Amino acid sequence: MFHLLERYTVESVTSGHPDKVCDQISDAILDAALKEDPMSRVAIETFGSHGTLMIGGEIKTNAKLNFEKIARKVYKDIGYTEKLDVLVKVAQQSGDIAMGVDTGGAGDQGIMYGYATDETKEMLPLGVVLVHKMARKLEELRRSKKLKWIKPDGKTQVTIAKGKVLTALTSTQHDEKISQEDIRADLIKHLFKPILGNLDAIEVLVNPTGQFIQGGFFADAGLTGRKIQVDTYGGLAPHGGGAFSGKDATKVDRSAAYMCRFVAKNLVANGYAKKALVTVAYAIGRVEPVMVEAFSDSGKNLTSVVNKHFDFRPRAIIERLGLRKPIFQETAAYGHFGVSGRPWEKIVKI
Repeated sequence: MFHLLERYTVESVTSGHPDKVCDQISDAILDAALKEDPMSRVAIETFGSHGTLMIGGEIKTNAKLNFEKIARKVYKDIGYTEKLDVLVKVAQQSGDIAMGVDTGGAGDQGIMYGYATDETKEMLPLGVVLVHKMARKLEELRRSKKLKWIKPDGKTQVTIAKGKVLTALTSTQHDEKISQEDIRADLIKHLFKPILGNLDAIEVLVNPTGQFIQGGFFADAGLTGRKIQVDTYGGLAPHGGGAFSGKDATKVDRSAAYMCRFVAKNLVANGYAKKALVTVAYAIGRVEPVMVEAFSDSGKNLTSVVNKHFDFRPRAIIERLGLRKPIFQETAAYGHFGVSGRPWEKIVKI
């Protein structure tokens, strides 16, 4: 249940990965709705496949939204230039759901988890921190044109044993004119060494298939919510299964997971644990959670501390973390946790 493995592997993906393109489009639509109408209810799913993008889901808002225009802007801003056909199928939110949410109840049933560890300043496992840094660096090298051959799609992965990196992997979309030898040399110099330091004891893998010319929706399908472990703790802590992107904060899949991270981080920051795991569960339409639990890595039950200082009712979470603001598109790549400035990453005294 805890990140206690001596050896583990975690991955990240760039903003141009097809699943992440979908996440960012879904969250851009959410932000556009919240910007005009902070009380918007949004549940947007995006699916991209081989030159076609479909936007679906349910929404209740006073905002005037051009879904296709928002999607095309995100797609272009990420760095794609290929032609894209866009189909929009968005309906009004079910009144059955609204009945419970209007009274302050949870927008869905489910289980959410939050985790924190004292092993890094980000209070995340070392591998999670490093793999996101590598993916972010790939994008930085592309956008700055320092390495002009890099294209938007890409993935990173690291294997850690006893706090040391054993294997580091990058698969990156690239211009067809560059050789794999040059790609490897460039990435060792500009990506791997700056982040990982001395590589003598690290196996470095670059584009292990041999090449990666086609990317994005023209090589693979993408779908909102298909990178839930990349978004959270890399599989090193439990996950309730609910995705984040495209959902407003009445959906506890998102807001309560943020709250659990906020609580876990503050349990560690305030000295209650070196590692903390927080879990909460809801029934759709019900205000009070059906369960709140928290434990340290030593097995100490911290639930009474959590219940004393933190309120897990959906409206209380929204108010404490300021989740009616249009802040979500930026979270939709490189992990939702461990990034300074996000309200659920704030440290408070408890």
